[in-house]
Amino acid sequence: MSAVSLRKMLNKKELPSLLHNLIYQFNVAIDVELVDGTKLISIGEQTVENRYPIEVSGEIIGWVVGKEQASILATLLSFLAKQEAEKKVLAKELLERYQEIDLFDDISTQLTTSLDTRQIAQLVLQELSQLIESSAGMILLLSPDATVFEIIAEFGVFFDHNQPEPGKGIIGNIVQSNRAELVNDVQADPRLEGQKNVSAMICVPLRAKERVLGAIAIGTAKTDSYKAEHLKLVSIFASQTAIAIDKAVLYEQSTQAAVQAKAQTQKLQQALHELQLAQTQLIQSEKMSSLGQLIAGVAHEINNPVNFIYGNLKYVAEYAQDLLYLLEKYQKFLPVAPPELESELDNIDLEFIMQDFPKLLDSMKLGTGRIVEIVQSLKNFSRHDEAEMKAVNIHDGIDGTLMILHHRVKADVHRPAIEIIKDYAKLPQIECYPGQLNQVFMNILANAIDALEEGIENSGVRSSPQITICTRVIDQQSVVIRIADNGPGMKEEVIRRIYDPFFTTKDIGKGTGLGMAISYQIVVDKHGGMLKCRSQPGEGTEFWIQIPLNCALVDATEEQNCTSASPTSTTESSSIPDTDGFIRSTTPMLKPTDLLIRHTQLIQRLSQHSPDVEGASPDQIYQMFQRNPISLKLYATLLSWFCCSNPTQISR
Repeated sequence: MSAVSLRKMLNKKELPSLLHNLIYQFNVAIDVELVDGTKLISIGEQTVENRYPIEVSGEIIGWVVGKEQASILATLLSFLAKQEAEKKVLAKELLERYQEIDLFDDISTQLTTSLDTRQIAQLVLQELSQLIESSAGMILLLSPDATVFEIIAEFGVFFDHNQPEPGKGIIGNIVQSNRAELVNDVQADPRLEGQKNVSAMICVPLRAKERVLGAIAIGTAKTDSYKAEHLKLVSIFASQTAIAIDKAVLYEQSTQAAVQAKAQTQKLQQALHELQLAQTQLIQSEKMSSLGQLIAGVAHEINNPVNFIYGNLKYVAEYAQDLLYLLEKYQKFLPVAPPELESELDNIDLEFIMQDFPKLLDSMKLGTGRIVEIVQSLKNFSRHDEAEMKAVNIHDGIDGTLMILHHRVKADVHRPAIEIIKDYAKLPQIECYPGQLNQVFMNILANAIDALEEGIENSGVRSSPQITICTRVIDQQSVVIRIADNGPGMKEEVIRRIYDPFFTTKDIGKGTGLGMAISYQIVVDKHGGMLKCRSQPGEGTEFWIQIPLNCALVDATEEQNCTSASPTSTTESSSIPDTDGFIRSTTPMLKPTDLLIRHTQLIQRLSQHSPDVEGASPDQIYQMFQRNPISLKLYATLLSWFCCSNPTQISR
């Protein structure tokens, strides 16, 4: 069928009148017929049968019948038909170009909304399968070293078994040549390797910034199925796909780099945090070490003379009994003493001495025994020379700590004596760091005493303060020490912060806020145990200290797990209260803003004792701190914790 219709061309408004004028000028009879003889125009009576063709691109679309002048009209109509054909071709090309632009814009819009390479590839194949007849298709990505293809999306079965390789087979060679190809007879292609499930295929490399990312390929089971326009269409898809995949790959790389940077930052923050906690512990450990050495030295110095006295009291008692027995015998055989001796016996009151001397020796024995117990408790508490793990009796450490705090539990003018209730179970010896555990007992018991004193002071009611200490074995694997008081208690938000370094509810000079942070390190980090707390306002506070029976074994297991497993988040889901109401301790972590808040709180507490601190000079503030040496040390440590150059300002 001709690309131009002569009938439609002659039906145009201007052309018939133009032809009539032309024929009138020539003064000839003219007939215009279709190829099949159908007359379209007839002017005048024909006297000759000369036929002149109307042609378009070598194809006759009609005839002009008439005299010799009719050839001019045939030439004119052929020229007009040629113009009409060219218009149609141009319109078709414009339509195709418009469709390409529309398709280009549609694909670009869809692809730019995704940053996932597999999602992009699947979308492209889905569109291609709807536009081009195909039974299989796939999109491949080339590895960074250009040695392996990765199929990121596919439909149908392109290959039976083997996956394409760079430089091998049809696809591998096309990617290597970086030139799109249309292969309408796959089986006859010399580059064919392995059995293929397609007979015709189109393969276009994915190029982005002068770099080949991979390839897009579609195929069908019919030979000679594809034309140049199909190749052009796939090339449009390939150009857009390459841009989108390149952007997605860059995004994935940047995301991965961000994740790695974040992980590295977290590791550095954790290392800095551990270093900061170590520095904090050094402050407290230095104080505890000095105290331990002092206690151990005093205990050692007292131990020798006390043991000498205590050991000789036995013989003194025996000698006294012998002398008194001998004196009784003398009195029996010499009932009447000489006058000089009688006056001496009256002066010294011999009868009273004989009755009181054994009692005096018994009281001396009791007193020296008490001193021996105190010295032993001091030695058990200090343990300054025991840096390694050893098997100990936990009860000895608790009792030694109570002995150190004995002066604080006695009654005074402000409150009655604090009753210590012990509920000890039969415990095996535990492999642990005894000196550090004693420090934990000291921190918790001292806080309990402070809470009881504060409760009595604030309420004004001289109630019966109590501290209950209970020990148990759990599952033959751990020992639990529960220390409870009947003080004022704490709110839940306070419980969650008690392990934060520098957090304290005590007045300035009475607490550093380091005790519980160090206790967390000792129990959880050092011994692999568990530290929990439960409290309610007005209902007292109870701490749960759980220590494995063999901490050395736990350390070895955790070290092995750390070397074989990847690092994980330290956030603990156990911060939610358990069924018994205990809130488990979590890793204390301070940000720069937290440090600034602690700084502000410290200054505020200082201002309560020194109202003129707002307008004081640095020297005057230092003098105020000098009157509170603990706060000065705390403040110096707090300043050393700042790890940002421009910390956020906190309003007071």
